[in-house]
Amino acid sequence: MKGIVLAGGTGSRLYPLTRIVCKQLLPVYDKPMISYALSTLMLGGIKEICIISTPKDLPVIEDFLGNGQGLGLQFTYIEQPHPAGIAQAFLLAADFVDNQPVTLILGDNIFYGDYFYGEGGFARTVRDFHSGGCIFAYYVSNPQDFGVIEFDRTGRAVDIEEKPQRPKSNYAVPGLYLYDGRVVDVCSALTPSARGELEITDVNRAYLERGELQVQQLGRGTAWLDTGTPSSLQEANAFIEAIEKRQGLKIACLEEIACNQGFIDRQQFQRLIQALPECDYREYLERFLRQSDAAV
Repeated sequence: MKGIVLAGGTGSRLYPLTRIVCKQLLPVYDKPMISYALSTLMLGGIKEICIISTPKDLPVIEDFLGNGQGLGLQFTYIEQPHPAGIAQAFLLAADFVDNQPVTLILGDNIFYGDYFYGEGGFARTVRDFHSGGCIFAYYVSNPQDFGVIEFDRTGRAVDIEEKPQRPKSNYAVPGLYLYDGRVVDVCSALTPSARGELEITDVNRAYLERGELQVQQLGRGTAWLDTGTPSSLQEANAFIEAIEKRQGLKIACLEEIACNQGFIDRQQFQRLIQALPECDYREYLERFLRQSDAAV
């Protein structure tokens, strides 16, 4: 399975913050926003990751992340000259996808909970995925702002609508999608919507009409945060701060995840620590290393 982080767009909803700062590198409590999207893919065991962003922001993101080798990852960077919908990402990354299964996550989405950090959740979904498409359903109070899934009485998904005025359920589709390699062909056949975009809802509907779309409901123990507006960014900051202070464990700590996933060994992890300045983040990683050694 390969992964794509769509970190494009103009960041207009966060203006004027994004006038001088790349949206995906805005802080969400103690880490840049893009770290949270990357962490989700890594928790799924995904190591080959394509990052798509604007010509202006991509060099800044690449300067921050590098080639990924220090984390046991392999990064590919692709420019998005003009944003034209989420589904455009698959056309831009067609060579990267190379007819293989792929997971796409939006760069301003944060996922947290046992489903993602536990052993039998998202990682198993990625590992067991072979064909078709797989999306997630998350109960929200404002479904009219999202793509919405309609279910029949048996709980089977029967339709998906993009930002409907009269939603047929409260289950929104978060920005995390799994598809087989045919997704590039599906996107190539799409017609732009009234707003001139290639809609991810149309991709999902195409798989649904074939009877090849899985829908997994994320339970009440899962948090899904969208950091695309000032208020939602502030809410995400407060949420991450509360969890980390209460538990003493970091969310989306890429170095820790890389070590836990076996992407890097102990010596590589030590080198990552040694490259950091003296700071709370370094102290956290050093404490994690000591605890890991004690557990062996």
